[in-house]
Amino acid sequence: MSVARLTRGALAADLATHAFSAPARASLTPRRIGAEVELIPVENATGHRCSIEPGAGVATLPFLRRFGGRRGWKETCTDKGTPCFELPGGGTVTFEPGGQLEYSSPPCRTPSALLTVLREVVPPLRAAASGEGIDLLAVGIDPCNGADRAPLLLHTQRYSRMAEYLARRGPAGAVMMRQTAALQVSLDLDDEPALRWNVLNAAAPYVTAIFANSPVYDGTVTGHRSTRAQVWRRLDPARTGLPWDSGEPVEAYLDFALAAPAILLPMVEGEHRPFAEWVARAQPTLEEWRDHLTTLFPEVRPRGHFELRSADAVPPRWYAAPLALAAGITYEPGALRAAVDLLGRPEIGLLERAGRLGLHDPAIARTAADLLEIAIGGCEGLGPEYFDPADLEQAREFFDRYTRRGRSPADDVEGREIAA
Repeated sequence: MSVARLTRGALAADLATHAFSAPARASLTPRRIGAEVELIPVENATGHRCSIEPGAGVATLPFLRRFGGRRGWKETCTDKGTPCFELPGGGTVTFEPGGQLEYSSPPCRTPSALLTVLREVVPPLRAAASGEGIDLLAVGIDPCNGADRAPLLLHTQRYSRMAEYLARRGPAGAVMMRQTAALQVSLDLDDEPALRWNVLNAAAPYVTAIFANSPVYDGTVTGHRSTRAQVWRRLDPARTGLPWDSGEPVEAYLDFALAAPAILLPMVEGEHRPFAEWVARAQPTLEEWRDHLTTLFPEVRPRGHFELRSADAVPPRWYAAPLALAAGITYEPGALRAAVDLLGRPEIGLLERAGRLGLHDPAIARTAADLLEIAIGGCEGLGPEYFDPADLEQAREFFDRYTRRGRSPADDVEGREIAA
């Protein structure tokens, strides 16, 4: 696209086509679901962070080559030039900047199909890693180390520029990039994208509270149910949060994207300028615009599907619960509307309370309990072929153990830490 055509209207059209609309092939299989599972590798003998490449201490890349080689994984490189493994059943295993591992599943027809895929990959991977001296922690933040003991391990141009920009804003950027882990759920837009966008943004604080699992950082109880969420709140409000208003979703997200500093473009007079200034004064390309969009990290990110990013990483035994919550309130029409009625407008202020207090906040706990009832009803309405009753029972077990009792996995972690 030429510079002259890279106007606000052209950028809005690009968002509408590529972020808030799905490819034609997606509509052939409605209600697909996917997940990105992140794990934090530490040496099980010392708690020290693992390196990627061989050197001092235990390294994860040689382990992945051995493990993947036995399972038919194909080693390649990402478009950033970092190591990547393609799995025979679909999906990839990649590295985050601090060496965290991320398994990105293929889109699956049903949550139960996705759970089958996750169970075939993640528990065997963790078990094999443990046998080679690596604990792959399923928590929201590194509980063992401070940022000084978790260096940046991927020095691509993207990560180096991001690290430099965020470091100017404070220490949260280093922690986010190198020490956090999430469980992200991807959902199709299908026939009601506006309602789904609304309900997922409104649900984000409750997802944070329900799946909070990071109360300990660097060996210290932090006072936050989700320290990971606290880190995101301190990161950069220009590229995080809930970019939603009651108007047109595309226009609201466009305003958000244009206002965010363009950290992948050169600095001007020692500062990163908002992308809107580049549009007004320079000649950014469409490729640079799309690269810029990848540096935005709202709680719900539109990518031709909706990526719900609010949950801390949780142990594999509980994967059914976030999938049930996300699919139940999104894909069953009655449950979708009931969730909209319950939650109302997305509230940015709830994100801080949800991360700090979690379900210890009585108002958040009440709404979360109501929301899970809607979600379970939605999953039941979608039928046993979509969400297998045995899998739904695992989700109920999580909600009975935690959500209905005003607890999250953070309470277990913190309890063990205090007892020690």
